[in-house]
Amino acid sequence: MGRQPLVLTFNAGSSSIKMGLFSVLDGQATQVGKGVIDLRAQPLRLQVSGTGQSQDIVLNARPTEDLHEVLDETLGWFASHFKLDDLVSVGHRIVHGGDRFDGPVAIDDATLAAMAELVPLAPLHQPQGVRLIQAIRHLRPGLLQAASFDTAFHRSQTDLVRRFAIPRVFFDQGVKRYGFHGLSYQYVAGELARRFPALKRGKVVVAHLGSGASLCALHDGISQDTSMGFSTLDGVPMATRCGALDPGVLLHLMGPGGLSLDEVEDLLYHRSGLLGVSGFSADARQLQASEQPEAREALALFALRIAGEVARLATSLNGLDALVFTAGIGEHQPQVRSAVAEHLAWLGLRLDPQANDQHDAVISAPGSSVTVLVVPTDEEQVIANDTVGIHHRQSTTP
Repeated sequence: MGRQPLVLTFNAGSSSIKMGLFSVLDGQATQVGKGVIDLRAQPLRLQVSGTGQSQDIVLNARPTEDLHEVLDETLGWFASHFKLDDLVSVGHRIVHGGDRFDGPVAIDDATLAAMAELVPLAPLHQPQGVRLIQAIRHLRPGLLQAASFDTAFHRSQTDLVRRFAIPRVFFDQGVKRYGFHGLSYQYVAGELARRFPALKRGKVVVAHLGSGASLCALHDGISQDTSMGFSTLDGVPMATRCGALDPGVLLHLMGPGGLSLDEVEDLLYHRSGLLGVSGFSADARQLQASEQPEAREALALFALRIAGEVARLATSLNGLDALVFTAGIGEHQPQVRSAVAEHLAWLGLRLDPQANDQHDAVISAPGSSVTVLVVPTDEEQVIANDTVGIHHRQSTTP
């Protein structure tokens, strides 16, 4: 029996690194293992599954700026459980592709430099992705690496949708709506095509609700509009991010409020959202279990803003055939789904309470004017598929 190639994927967050290990057979990538490194933990911890059982491993490596030690120890652990000699390529989720990248690419010096230039547009996530690429280059210099961009899926949107109502010169300089969570929306669009082809051809709003949250309007599986704009701060409130905010608030905070740019950035990215409104937690599960009125208000605001964004995106689509919930909160918290649906009852949208509580694929009630679905997302699978495609093209090009 010949070698079975392996592909490793990295999905870098601001404080964690998700990994997926995929076996490739006949051009198809199948996940055989996965892991998460929590960069906030002291000492660092690697949580892995796919080896027959889940394991929680304490890492000896220090979280240095270049991440060399962390990845070296992590790859060493994977090598002791999988045949990493068969590793042929590594794929990365890169949050921002700007207007330069409209699809996955093989990483070379030029593409890596272009990604690094986009760090100011995504200061929370882009540096982590660039560091991981550089670390793999250091540890496995001959290994093919590929990048999949969270913004690329939204390049189908028109300039009208992407434009802010500020002087046109800024649009030409790159100040425009980019949209994010594109890998998640790409996966969900594929699942709709596979499982609900009639709905996929229609007008669909997908709500990606996790610690980061956004919504996307799809028509025939193609992105038409989305809630996140120039940065990952925009749109609905998130775990610790504010969502849409009156620019006058920023002027006030940095003027009469006396806050510095760094202080405002920290406030908007790390101390707002569910955490800011509740005053004690960014975790929607903890808020749901709490009796504190601030917790109730944080979740109520979350649901209200999500429903409002669904209505706005339905306007962009000129109608609404289906609403899809996905990602951690969207897939696992029926109370949030129910609260959003209550705000949209005026559309004729109705949930089946039992189906919702059971996390069924279809949770709308019979006769609901809008079909409501729960579709688990899988960004790592999209990265793996992209990487396999790039590896195949490179290995077959004369």
